[in-house]
Amino acid sequence: MLLERVYDHDLAQAGYFIGCQARGEAIVVDARRDIGDYLDLARRNGMQIVAVTETHIHADYLSGTRELAAATGAAVYVSGEGGQDWQYGFDAERLLDGDTVTIGNLTVRARHTPGHTPEHLSFLVTDGAFSQDPGYMLSGDFVFAGDLGRPDLLDEAADGVDTRFGGARQLFTSLREVFLNLPDHVQVLPGHGAGSACGKALGALPGTTVGYERLNAWWSSYLREDDMEGFVAELLDGQPDAHAYFARMKRQNKEGPRVLGPLAALPELPAEEVGRSLDGDSIVLVDTRSHTEVHRGTVAGALNIPGPDKAATFGAWAHDPETETRPLVLLTPDGETAHRVRDHLLRVGIDRVAGYTTAVEDLPTVVPPLVSPEELDGFGAALVLDVRNRGEHAEGHIPGSRQLSAGRLLWNLDALPTGGTIVSYCQTGVRNSVAAAALRRAGYDVVELDRGYPDWAAWKQERDTAAEAATG
Repeated sequence: MLLERVYDHDLAQAGYFIGCQARGEAIVVDARRDIGDYLDLARRNGMQIVAVTETHIHADYLSGTRELAAATGAAVYVSGEGGQDWQYGFDAERLLDGDTVTIGNLTVRARHTPGHTPEHLSFLVTDGAFSQDPGYMLSGDFVFAGDLGRPDLLDEAADGVDTRFGGARQLFTSLREVFLNLPDHVQVLPGHGAGSACGKALGALPGTTVGYERLNAWWSSYLREDDMEGFVAELLDGQPDAHAYFARMKRQNKEGPRVLGPLAALPELPAEEVGRSLDGDSIVLVDTRSHTEVHRGTVAGALNIPGPDKAATFGAWAHDPETETRPLVLLTPDGETAHRVRDHLLRVGIDRVAGYTTAVEDLPTVVPPLVSPEELDGFGAALVLDVRNRGEHAEGHIPGSRQLSAGRLLWNLDALPTGGTIVSYCQTGVRNSVAAAALRRAGYDVVELDRGYPDWAAWKQERDTAAEAATG
């Protein structure tokens, strides 16, 4: 058996390529939409992808299940569990609890493990050439290394009302009746790692075991004591902000993402053409450079989506392709970077990229306004805006600031003042640059706090210490 983890560090998402070497056939679980890595794995190992499936209707990225099936002719399998409201809207074979998919000597058995979502499946993988017992569990967003999938996303991203409580109780039941009935040696391969917003304390390890989680996970004592309500309270406490784009991902994944097919190479566009398009307001320019470079000068009206490494995350915060239909033009140092950024944007359903340019010096530029910690007190802002997460804000913030995370900002503009200047800040300046550029494009007057909250806190501590010394 060949088992390869295909990990996306941008979205902290894991898919799996599982192949039978005797038959030269493979199944892919939880594919992302830029499918080149899976095709390369098949080619390098002399295998044909004959089946594709996914653990659940994802909220944090656009599924590549249909894209990969269209490219390979593979059979498509999705969950048929969860009730009528959670049925997929495209043709595929439905899997119910206990159903199997056979790939050569391999058996992939679906287990219904609701809680994160009602239709969620986990997959038990048995290598029939080695054993008749399952050795691996692809747990999707059910069990992570050291944590569990959050049950509140349906409230946050699918217009649910207090579904989190029922979901949390379902997770407890799934752990008791499915997970903890597995042998301790079964390796658990989750769908996400550290940094994902699909849980609150995901470990960075690529996998774990049933036995290790049984002994050490935070939830294990609640299961041993059969304390469902204590489990529910701790699970729901302190979950991170859910990004607003999750609602679009959930809906599009349920309906079936648009199949793109082979993509043409992005053309490099001359500065004159880009300038004319900007004058005609027919494109959206995306500056993919770092926030420190952007602060030295960027194109007026451009979004800042640093890339390529986090372009999917930042792109989904700053651009909604359902409300903004103009194509994107990427400002990148070279064509290779432009194509990598496009691949990342595809993962969150941002498909309309017209080309790229490298000629920032030949376009009209502006320098984004900054304010230092020393200048903030007397600045007279209409609002000091903390674009960090709720947990970061709770641990320490500028007095009087309002918290609205960068991933929710553009979908909650009614929380912002209609006039005056907004001073925004984050931890290091990266998220703040993404958020501030998006707000400026939306018509707001935004000044960024130079650097971030730690520098402001250090300045305040130094000022307070000096004041105490002067009066002491």
